[in-house]
Amino acid sequence: MSGEIRRIKRELAYTGTVVEVYKDYMEFEDGKTAEWDYIHHNGAAAVVPVLDDGRILMVTQYRNALERDTLEIPAGKLDEPGEPGIECSKRELEEETGYRSDNLEWLLTLRTTVAFCNERIEIYVAKNLKPSKQNLDEGEYVTVKAYTLEELKKKIYTGEMEDSKTIAAILAYEDKYVKQK
Repeated sequence: MSGEIRRIKRELAYTGTVVEVYKDYMEFEDGKTAEWDYIHHNGAAAVVPVLDDGRILMVTQYRNALERDTLEIPAGKLDEPGEPGIECSKRELEEETGYRSDNLEWLLTLRTTVAFCNERIEIYVAKNLKPSKQNLDEGEYVTVKAYTLEELKKKIYTGEMEDSKTIAAILAYEDKYVKQK
């Protein structure tokens, strides 16, 4: 047990388009203090879109933090705090892939970086995909390609795929839907 820890004060340091960054002033049971960074994120949702033949639709997009393209499942931030993750997942599926589905099932919820950020991502599996129209946000450039589960696992285990939500989602999908058959 870490003993009693309490926040004495929280100061907003920066407000961005996706996050708010705070400086937290903490006090410990022994009277010592420390400053911790805290990043607030309103949350996000993601989706594993499974085609009828079992392949999974993936998106490739540029990620500024890594200065390169990454291969990911479709995902996006909640439009507003408290938006149901399933609604966000449906929207992101259609916006990014050009497919829609009324058959979404919750797969898992994860926290991306618990040491300093409260981001929470709900992940769903979408089946019975129907072609629709890709509707990307302004400044969003996404390519879509279908992969087999084995191709994706190879990308995970060779280090080619590094996105944590995508890795967790692909492996959880395999465990829940493929291995259970």
